[in-house]
Amino acid sequence: MPAIRPITVYGEPVLHTRAAEVEVIDDAVRELVEDMYVTQEAARGVGLAAPQVGVGLRIFTWTFPDTQEAPNVGHVINPVLTLLAKPAQGDPDPHEDTEGCLSVPGHGFPLLRSDHVRVTGQRVDGELLDFEARGWFARIMQHEYDHLNGTLYVNRLEGKWARRWKRAQRAERLHVPGVTWLPGSDPDPFGHDAEDHDHAHGDGAQ
Repeated sequence: MPAIRPITVYGEPVLHTRAAEVEVIDDAVRELVEDMYVTQEAARGVGLAAPQVGVGLRIFTWTFPDTQEAPNVGHVINPVLTLLAKPAQGDPDPHEDTEGCLSVPGHGFPLLRSDHVRVTGQRVDGELLDFEARGWFARIMQHEYDHLNGTLYVNRLEGKWARRWKRAQRAERLHVPGVTWLPGSDPDPFGHDAEDHDHAHGDGAQ
């Protein structure tokens, strides 16, 4: 039976290290994907990468109802992401461009992203995936893909938003390894109710 796994918090080394390719899709990988789905759901997230549950493998899941390009609920193993449009220039809009991350609990900061990407990879059943994502779905794909390369969205912040993150990081000691939270048991750090899938939070825009 799938199990909810603890979510690692900024400062845990697995979050800041490039994840390894999945070489064999075995029972452990299939179990991991199922656990990631239930963990993401319990966390009210729109995406979740394996390093966020402490596993340094190149896998992420998503749940996003507003896309026709790919399954609304899906996963990808060993993804490759290609930008099909450059990110917008200028200052991000704090209302339209704010992301959050389950591994940076309780915070949200604006960040400009490409609004059109291509993702290739495969599923646990061996099916090959090749789709394009636009808008918020493209943002989610970039957010989760970054996790597999040891980058969190807060590492991409610029200007005053980077400074605000650094202040929050110092104030809350968001650099100490060994910190986790358990969705469904610990208080929800974003304050959603059980029915809320807010695009500005969760993981992936998460």
